[in-house]
Amino acid sequence: MNDSPAMIGLLDQFHRGRVVCLGDLMLDRYVYGTVTRISAEAPIPIIHAARDEAMLGGVGNVVRNIAAAGGQSRLLAVRGADEAGEEADSLIAGMASVIPALIIRADRPTTLKTRYVAAGQQLLRADRETTEAIAPDDGAALLARLDEALTQADVLVLSDYGKGVLNDQVLAGAIERARAAKVPIVADPKRHDLAAYGGVDFLKPNRAELAAATGLPCDDDEQVTLAARSVMERCDIGALLVSRSEQGISLITRDAAPVHLAVRAPEVFDVSGAGDTVVAIFALALAVGAAPDLAARLANSAAAIVVGKVGTAAVSRDELAHGIMAADLTRSEDKVVSAAVAEADAERWRARDLRVGFTNGCFDLLHPGHISLLNEAKSNCDRLVVAINDDASVRRLEKGAGRPVQKEAARALVLASLAMVDRVVIFADDTPIPLLRQLRPDVLIKGGDYDLDGVVGGDIVQGYGGEVKLAKFVDGHSSTAVISRMGAGSGEED
Repeated sequence: MNDSPAMIGLLDQFHRGRVVCLGDLMLDRYVYGTVTRISAEAPIPIIHAARDEAMLGGVGNVVRNIAAAGGQSRLLAVRGADEAGEEADSLIAGMASVIPALIIRADRPTTLKTRYVAAGQQLLRADRETTEAIAPDDGAALLARLDEALTQADVLVLSDYGKGVLNDQVLAGAIERARAAKVPIVADPKRHDLAAYGGVDFLKPNRAELAAATGLPCDDDEQVTLAARSVMERCDIGALLVSRSEQGISLITRDAAPVHLAVRAPEVFDVSGAGDTVVAIFALALAVGAAPDLAARLANSAAAIVVGKVGTAAVSRDELAHGIMAADLTRSEDKVVSAAVAEADAERWRARDLRVGFTNGCFDLLHPGHISLLNEAKSNCDRLVVAINDDASVRRLEKGAGRPVQKEAARALVLASLAMVDRVVIFADDTPIPLLRQLRPDVLIKGGDYDLDGVVGGDIVQGYGGEVKLAKFVDGHSSTAVISRMGAGSGEED
């Protein structure tokens, strides 16, 4: 059964979804650098820090994913009166579709997780936090704000990271209020005693959490199903959505057969925040009327994308649409991506110290000159992105009557079938300059029939420290000449 059209239809409705998110707010900071030596003081690596960036974590990452996917959310949480809290505020303010309702406490630090990363690997994580329960007055204030938020909510998400916001008072009060308002509840648990979440509609433990809570093995589909059903019966929980790492996701409900979805992630780079993405997309899909099994399929597609990104990442609507469509295609066609997906891929590759190359052209009919260019381009980089003009821009470039001979989709697929090509992007502009600014490749490669000063966009690449390379020119080969010899220059298209 092909659910892709239905999932694409859901994406088109995401702007209507309203999700209230209550839980532990965090700030995830990443410090990126290189390691070239070991300390003389202790047998530890010395990281030369080059840059750092901060992202929302915990319930903040849930609203971030909802916003990226196009939905609306309200954020109810507690933060400290500190620098990390102010930075979290700034990040929240940058998302127009998120309405915050935060309680600020001077005696309570904002949870801050700092990760040190070199060559794509985490070397160390330093946490600054408290796990003490919030004060009863703060709990009452949160529940009062929840009462108001539920009047305009389609789904409630409870994001429990064990940092004290969802204490007994708040957790029980939130479930009671949502049930009274007939608002479905999706809870991401941290407690070992899952009975505390009794009354929620969907509980999303991971495999390890489910095994720890039940004392049952959770190594295969049948074991996960048995463990989930024991929780549902014992704890009065409507259904379980179990994230199972490399084994995918399982949805176990009371009245239907279990749904076990295999993961589809070609490269797993960082699983930080993947559970938040699953919760966010699942809840947003429910908010716009999706059946639980379809919402789970959409969440599984999102998880496959986010684990290939760097840090606590979010999945955009465009990336999710591409991921859904790519699931129906062959591996070669998977290489044909949107500019947004290519940008995310390039960022991920650079984080692994891989050199990103870029070349562009019409590539109407592949000939030995093209193959020579692409081989030489790949020899200058670890990952090669090839950008091709769409059909309209080929015609504007006055390539001749009847051009292009091959439509853009066919040209892209032929290029994607080549081993040296890692991604193909179709662009509509007359020049690749907007794409170069977006992808920021480490090296731009063009055919040797150009000179360095004449390479379009070369100044942009060199301006941020990249390189421009000229490939050897293979004389006597061009698409125009090939088409002419074929008698295709008369204006008739193949």
